[in-house]
Amino acid sequence: MVDYNKFYKRLKKEKKQLTEKLEQLTADRHSLAGREGGPFGKREEGGNEAFELEKGLALEEKLRNTLTEIDCALEKYKAGTYGLCNACGRPIEIARLEARPQASLCLECKTTQAQNVKGAK
Repeated sequence: MVDYNKFYKRLKKEKKQLTEKLEQLTADRHSLAGREGGPFGKREEGGNEAFELEKGLALEEKLRNTLTEIDCALEKYKAGTYGLCNACGRPIEIARLEARPQASLCLECKTTQAQNVKGAK
């Protein structure tokens, strides 16, 4: 039987790190918005700062999505269903969990999902 405790500890650690990073990004964005002259300062700096702001917002969204995935994995651990595929119910490959402990789909179901998304475009 697989001991998922190491994955649980890793998920908790990653959640803490990502939460801290997200809080820092949010604080940085708020301090930029509070600068004199608005969020973009002088006109010539506007393009670069607008780009940095957009990049920061995209990173914040990615971090929030990852945190949501981690929270779901932690809930599955507490419920005793961690390591089982959300789609087919089979065990998720250990190598996949080692690479991505918040994985909710086995490799086969994830591949099928990716092909369906690709085909829908």
